[in-house]
Amino acid sequence: MALTRIAYALALIIPAALLGGALISQYVFGLYPCEMCMWQRWPHYIALGFAALAMALRNHELSKSIVVAAALAVLVSGLIGGFHAGVEYGWWEGLTACATTVPASGDMLDSIMNAPLVRCDVAPWSLFGISLAGFNFLLSVVGAMLILMLLTMGRKEMQHG
Repeated sequence: MALTRIAYALALIIPAALLGGALISQYVFGLYPCEMCMWQRWPHYIALGFAALAMALRNHELSKSIVVAAALAVLVSGLIGGFHAGVEYGWWEGLTACATTVPASGDMLDSIMNAPLVRCDVAPWSLFGISLAGFNFLLSVVGAMLILMLLTMGRKEMQHG
C-alpha cells in the first residue's frame, strides 16, 4: 500500500517539478521556449490533471488506471524531450521551424519585431553536456518507469499481503 501511495505522489510531483522548472527558466532566467519545448509541456499538464483526479478518487477502483495514464503522459513528454535533444545535438532533423514568444502587451507590432527568435536546434542551456530537453527526457522516462514499477509492486504487495 505504501508503494502505491508513493506512485500517486510521484505522478503529481514529477510533472509539477518539471513544469515548474521550465516556467522558472522561462520567466526568471529568460530562457524562452521553442516550439518543441512547448510540445514537451502539454503532456505534463495532462499528467497533472490525471494525477490530481487520481488523488481525488484515491479509494475508487479507477484511480490506479488514472495514475497509469498520468505516468504515460509523463513518458510521452520524455520521449518528445528525447527527440528534441536529438535535434539539438544534431543527430537528426526537427519537424518544425524555429519559434518565437511574443508578449501580449503594449504595441503588438513592436512586440513582434523585438521578440527573441528561439531556435529548436540550439540548446540555450546545458549542464554536463545535457540540455533542458535532455534532462526532461531523462527525468520523465525514469520517473514514468518508476511510477509504473511502484504501482506493479504495490499490486503484488496487496495480493501477497
